[in-house]
Amino acid sequence: MKLHRLHATTVASVSFCCKTEMSSNDICLLLGATGVGKTLLMKRLQKLSLHGLGELGEAPSTLPTVGTNLTDLTLKKKKVTLRELGGCMGPIWPSYFKDCSSVIFTVDSANIAQISSSCIQLLSVLSAEPLHSVSVLILFNKRDMPCTMSLVEIKSLFRMDDIIASATQPLTILELSAHTGQGLQEVLSWLESIIVK
Repeated sequence: MKLHRLHATTVASVSFCCKTEMSSNDICLLLGATGVGKTLLMKRLQKLSLHGLGELGEAPSTLPTVGTNLTDLTLKKKKVTLRELGGCMGPIWPSYFKDCSSVIFTVDSANIAQISSSCIQLLSVLSAEPLHSVSVLILFNKRDMPCTMSLVEIKSLFRMDDIIASATQPLTILELSAHTGQGLQEVLSWLESIIVK
């Protein structure tokens, strides 16, 4: 009986340690539909935070994420844990909302067929109660593709002005090419600038 009690105490203290350690990092959720480039973005941000722009090199190959990916980014003033949630996990994204301090929502700006479903996903993220005051970065990715829409067109299709007007959280919009590296530094600067409430 004593042994069992001791074991329970040890488990409780271990889980407490893990919780404290995890909470020392800001957690940023990386969300978006399947195929928008979240995994590549995550790998590129990790490399950029470690080595700088000069060392980006060729874009690594990626596979669609089933489940979640975690990556720690060491910025100038703090550490941020990026948690990528697979696009196919959309229905269970809300179970991860409570623990995050910011959200990066990624959109494939070269995939017109996916725009309306991405817009619906974004609206459900913005209207979720636990995310009412977190900072949100909306990334229009794949700006290097020849068939991409202009920012004006994509903002119009998204009805971005209406979304900004009705959102309770601070929104930032950036254009990006995770493939070429365009806009990556701005994403790191945004993560650096977030003040967790």
